[in-house]
Amino acid sequence: MTYCCGVLVRDGLVMIADTRTNAGLDNISTFRKLQLFEQPGERVLMLASAGNLSVTQGVVNFLKEGFENPDTKEIESAMTAPTMLKAAQLVGRAVRRSRAEAFDPADQSNGVSFDVTLLLGGQIRGGEPRLFMIYTAGNSIECTPDTNYLQIGEHKYGKPILDRAANFDSDIYDALKIGLISMDSTIKSNLSVGLPIDVALLRRDALQLEVSTRIDAGDEYFRDLRERWSKALRAAHMAIPAPPYRGREP
Repeated sequence: MTYCCGVLVRDGLVMIADTRTNAGLDNISTFRKLQLFEQPGERVLMLASAGNLSVTQGVVNFLKEGFENPDTKEIESAMTAPTMLKAAQLVGRAVRRSRAEAFDPADQSNGVSFDVTLLLGGQIRGGEPRLFMIYTAGNSIECTPDTNYLQIGEHKYGKPILDRAANFDSDIYDALKIGLISMDSTIKSNLSVGLPIDVALLRRDALQLEVSTRIDAGDEYFRDLRERWSKALRAAHMAIPAPPYRGREP
């Protein structure tokens, strides 16, 4: 019950996450899924999560408080990782440890999933902005300029707009707009994803967040974006000629 996306462009990085954790006619709750680790001038890390809340909350706590590296025996945290790659590896270890602590075979036999996926994006001084997806096993893949976005959760509804409109050379605020349209498309088609949504924007080499905000149902810009996008889709399909297929070929 989640949709999160990260879009990497030449000018920086955008992260967007919804907050819905339960969905039904009388059972809706929210939980922040976009966590921020910021030391202005030194680093900004943004972590979006999907999956078992107990495991993901454990990961966040480990990253905040630090835990022992089994190889070096040093205490490591999100604020001490020297590079984004090392930070992604740290998140992977935190996932494995948190899942091991939360896992209960009895729960699994009752259909409880302990799987998680996370997006880690950001920049650490001396390195480039980078975006990773970390899986339950602790392994990861990295976003590239050729495929400059990553998604977790209910990704299928928001993917077409990203496929068609997002590219590495997009303006960073265009990337934010495209990401919001992707989120709106998901909210429109899936009850398990909903407002409010959290948004963060990091400009390359700024090493501090330029945007960190929550968008709710009363947000004027997002409401206007939704209306304009719906009108644009209707206008586009009306402008396309009707299919010429009539009758049946022999």
